[in-house]
Parts: sequence; C-alpha cells; structure tokens
Amino acid sequence: MSLNSLDLPGRPKDTRVVVAMSGGVDSSVVAGLLKQEGYDVIGVTLQLYDYGAAIHRAGSCCAGQDIEDARRVCETLDIPHYVLDYEARFREAVINPFVESYAHGETPIPCVACNQNIKFSDLLETARELKADALATGHYIRSAANGTHRALYRPIDADRDQSYFLFTTTQEQIDYLRFPLGNLPKAQVRKLAEAMGLSVAQKRDSQDICFIPQRHYSDIITRLKPEAANPGHIVHIDGRVLGSHSGILKFTVGQRRGIGIATGDALYVIHLDAKNARVIVGPRDALQTYKIYLRDVNWLGDEDITIFSRHSIKIAAKVRSTRPACTAILYHDGTGFWVELPDGESGVAPGQACVLYSSKSDDARTLGGGFITRSERAPSSEAMLNRLLAQTETEDAIKN
Repeated sequence: MSLNSLDLPGRPKDTRVVVAMSGGVDSSVVAGLLKQEGYDVIGVTLQLYDYGAAIHRAGSCCAGQDIEDARRVCETLDIPHYVLDYEARFREAVINPFVESYAHGETPIPCVACNQNIKFSDLLETARELKADALATGHYIRSAANGTHRALYRPIDADRDQSYFLFTTTQEQIDYLRFPLGNLPKAQVRKLAEAMGLSVAQKRDSQDICFIPQRHYSDIITRLKPEAANPGHIVHIDGRVLGSHSGILKFTVGQRRGIGIATGDALYVIHLDAKNARVIVGPRDALQTYKIYLRDVNWLGDEDITIFSRHSIKIAAKVRSTRPACTAILYHDGTGFWVELPDGESGVAPGQACVLYSSKSDDARTLGGGFITRSERAPSSEAMLNRLLAQTETEDAIKN
C-alpha cells in the first residue's frame, strides 16, 4: 500500500489526525495544511492554566484568549474542536516540579516537562482514544522514517529549532507523532496563515514559560514555596562574603546582571548553594565547564545503550537551548552517564538539559539527552568551589 504525505498507509481522507492546537500560528497552520490535503482533522486544545493576567496576555498559550483563537481557527477551517481541562494535571506535572526545582537552586525547563508529561503523554492517549492515526503538532523539528521506526532531526529553520525541548520523547511516541513544519521556515508559515485567512496569522509567538506572566518567576515561586525566598549571603568563590540577597530563586548560574554587588570586577553566578542559601559568584573563567553528569537519560540512537559501558562515543551536545551544539564525548559506566566537553561550555546549571546530536550540523539527528545533575569546571575553579562547600559542611558538623 502506498504511503501518504505523513508516511502513513491509505488516502488522506481515510486518515484521522489530531492536531494539538495551542491558539498560535504554528499549530493553526498545521491544521490548515492537513485539512487542505484532505485529512480527517480534529483540533484539540488543552486548557493548562488560567491566571487572570494571562487571559489577554500576548505571548501566552493554552489559556484564555488562546483557546478562543484556536476555536476561531477551527471554525475557519471547518474542523471539529475540543477543549480539555488539564489545569490540575498541568499543576501537578509541570508547575509544582518547576517550583521545587527552582527552590533547590536548579534552573528547570518546564517546556520539556509539558511535552513529556502532558502533550506527548496525556494528549497522545486522547488522540488514540479518538482513533486517530497520528498526533500532529506545530513544533519545529523534523521526523523521518528510520528502518521500521522514525527518527528526529533538527528543522530546516535553525532559528526556530525546538529539538532541545523534545529530547525526552520516546521511540513509541516518535512513531506516532508528526511535525509538518519541520521543513518550513517561520516566515513561510506566517504567509500560509495569511493565505488561509487565519485570524492568528500575525499573532506573537508564545514565550518560553507560558504560565508565568511577564517572566516574574519569583512571584509564583514565593507564593507556592515561601522558603525559597529566605535571605542569605553572596559569597565569592575564594571565600569572601560580598553581600546579602533576598532569595536564591532570583539567581541562576551564569547570571551577571542584577547580582547587586559592585566590586569593580565582572562577577557571575557560579553556583547556588540552596542548602545554605548562598549565591556563589566569581570571574567568568570559573563558569567554564568541561564535564557534566546526567540523570533520566533518554537514548534515541540506533546503538544499544549498553555499548557505552565499554566504549565512549563522539557526538555533539547543547547545554542550553540558546547555545549552538558543541563537540562532546558521551560515557556510561553501567550506572550513570556523563559528557565531556573538550572545548568547555559556560553557564551550565543543574536542572537544565544536555541534548545529544549526531553532529554539530544544522540537519543533525537528535539522539536524546538527559538532565544535568552536576558539572565540573577547570581543576583550579573546581577545587576552590569544593573547598568552599566543604568548609560549610564542616562548620555545620561542629555546630551539631
């Protein structure tokens, strides 16, 4: 049997596709393209949160006006549209873990948790219940056949690359998912929206953390986890106390501006010592990281994951969504994974993701990744930091 444009058997009119519609231009164009090709399209929107300011806030998604925008698009395209209330589930699986992670001095990525636990898990099951042959989204990532399965690749539009946020996608999910925008640049997507007469053609893109109005992280964290706002000291990596702060939740590793210390030298946040409410700062070179340890690794490569207990593999890695992929070497000792970065990377923070690719090229395959638990700097900086942390542990032991 011949395959259609989604690499599925059968004619488009006999193929049902659920489209995850956030109310933005990308998912709306996905629905429009599939409708034009004759697929049996169903639009589904998840109501994930509802903070008053978000109802008409530009740059949000999956709440208030966004749901209305998705409904209007479905009316224009003449396709069914369903809204599912996932507020409680979103709070449990995304918001609460985000707050806990920040309170422990990490830099979490809620978009990954949303894709992993909501869109590609709960929504995917809903699509199956609707007897859909595939779930399509507006993510900018490419999917292609790879033997009897499918594999993920970076998109044509490198500026819109969302592969960093999708590394937790399982093989079973990848085989069911489709990403029609992976081969299109963003500018063309907006032109298609205009040609389709969609009301969202010029709507602003959603921000990274959709449920936090105006990126005020500290407000929601303080409300849900008040102890994260406990005051503490700002300490230089050499041990000097430079000042005080009103909560580590206001800082992240790699931060330079807004530290509140004037010493004449440029200082960066090197480490967040959540246990002792300390913000540890130092010069830029103390940020340079050469080794990172990972947890919850999701491997999507063709090789059996156990091979890394005997051999290392040269790959490429991204340690932040805004950073280009860099040369890396992946290791596994039978119990855990770590990545060496021969050229070093700065601003690596626990809680962030290290996403693995087949190469540094723009069309590289996504091989999976994991969450960063800790990192190692140059030997001199690592020794200073460890000495500072050990000193506090010794003082605590004496007090007790």
